[in-house]
Amino acid sequence: MPQPLLITPRLTLRNLNENDASFINRLYNTEGFLHFVGDKNIRSTIDAAVYLRSTLLPMHKTPMMGLLAVELKNTEDPIGVCGLIDRDSLDGIDLGFGFFPEFQGQGYAREAATAVLDMAKKSLDLAEVVAITLETNIGCLNLLESLGFQKTEAENPEPEVMLLKLEL
Repeated sequence: MPQPLLITPRLTLRNLNENDASFINRLYNTEGFLHFVGDKNIRSTIDAAVYLRSTLLPMHKTPMMGLLAVELKNTEDPIGVCGLIDRDSLDGIDLGFGFFPEFQGQGYAREAATAVLDMAKKSLDLAEVVAITLETNIGCLNLLESLGFQKTEAENPEPEVMLLKLEL
């Protein structure tokens, strides 16, 4: 069993691994993920394994960076991802997250994001974190603003993408 990186009252967050291919295939093909995050051309568990090896797992080469599997503490079932991403297209470290639809609206994303932001401040000594989302992703925007993120007028990577910042 992989060691958790973060533990909250209801969740454990751990680094992704190659055994997560089926989970990533399911998550990245949910309607919300496809619409708001984008189609990563993952159509099978094999595609997900390739994406894990080429994109997600290399993020963990820097300690405490990369998307983490978010699991329910009592069942160890993965319900989403949350973590810090160093994107070439952004000036700053990005908070990213996505959850299965049946686990949205229950405070899990807030709980996971709060733990990740606490780690960013205390363990990584980051002064600020950024986040990007589509203007139409109201649920994400509401969560980010409730965490203290504020919209910024900085150059956005894409016109329809909203850039937000949080000073830690």
